Amino acid sequence: MKIFTLEEANSLLPELRRLFLALKAERAVLQRFALEAKRAHKHANEGGGTEVGVRYAHALFTTMDYLQRIHSLGVEIKDMERGLCDFPALHEGRVVYLCWLLGEDRIEWWHDLEAGFAGRQPL
Repeated sequence: MKIFTLEEANSLLPELRRLFLALKAERAVLQRFALEAKRAHKHANEGGGTEVGVRYAHALFTTMDYLQRIHSLGVEIKDMERGLCDFPALHEGRVVYLCWLLGEDRIEWWHDLEAGFAGRQPL
């Protein structure tokens, strides 16, 4: 587990904004083509397939790549749709989470490991 300082966590926000916005775009593609992909899967043994299959597969692999990139930074994704994530940090000698939500300018909140978003407290 990577432990972040507030400065380290804030320095990642431009990249996280870019990745979460790109994730939203790819997830929109997945949602748009989900029904057709499900139908193609159902008929895969019959040679199934779909005209949008390549785009769906690309969106799926791109989504997985973006999630892996975020994870490799040491950031914990709590809600992909909302762009909610936590950064493990030390506060008064114990591990807590610095909490950030897409749309916020900088990290201004923290919470205990078990508290979650509802337990956010101002820094």
